[in-house]
Amino acid sequence: MAGNRITYTGLDALLTPENSVLLLIDHQGAQFAGMRSMDANLVVNNVTALAKGAKLFDVPTVLTTVVEDRGGHLIRPLQEVFPDQTPIDRTAINTWEDQRVVDAVAATGRKDLIMAGLWTDICLAWPAIHALADGYRVFAVTDASGATTNEAHERGIERMIQAGVIPTCAGTVISEWQRDWAREETVPGMTEILLQHGGSFGTSLAWELQLLGQNKG
Repeated sequence: MAGNRITYTGLDALLTPENSVLLLIDHQGAQFAGMRSMDANLVVNNVTALAKGAKLFDVPTVLTTVVEDRGGHLIRPLQEVFPDQTPIDRTAINTWEDQRVVDAVAATGRKDLIMAGLWTDICLAWPAIHALADGYRVFAVTDASGATTNEAHERGIERMIQAGVIPTCAGTVISEWQRDWAREETVPGMTEILLQHGGSFGTSLAWELQLLGQNKG
């Protein structure tokens, strides 16, 4: 891990769209079928919001599946965010052992690598820990990931933290990309993401916009 640019404090600890690359791992039917650590609907909601945020802020996004013909296609809400992008389909359980994935991430020139995947303790933890050794500062989006049990999810997160991976959540990542409401060009897109995927906050925001005369339904 020598030479890693790991920053935990100060302004440089926060993500920027210019330094970020997003890797989404194995959000497929078979993986969701075995996930028990969180409501699957929440994970679908959160990973879709994360993907929409990446698209809004022009953050390069790499999509992957594992043995797609048996494990299923990428879930539709996620694929619809990037309709023209074909996921990299692998046989390796550890995504970072597939050179196509490594090369796709490296080609972006970005060093803040944000990951989410199913399952947390295997398909997310292994490549997250592996990528640290290649000089990336790795963020694991835990609420856009899940595992077969709560125990597996939590142990996966703990293992990543011990290695130096930074845990975060989908809304946190998108908020860091926005950073300042004076960046008005992305505010409408941010508002739509919050309205569609922000849960109770989204409903409160819709009410506020209604009261302000900006009818968002």
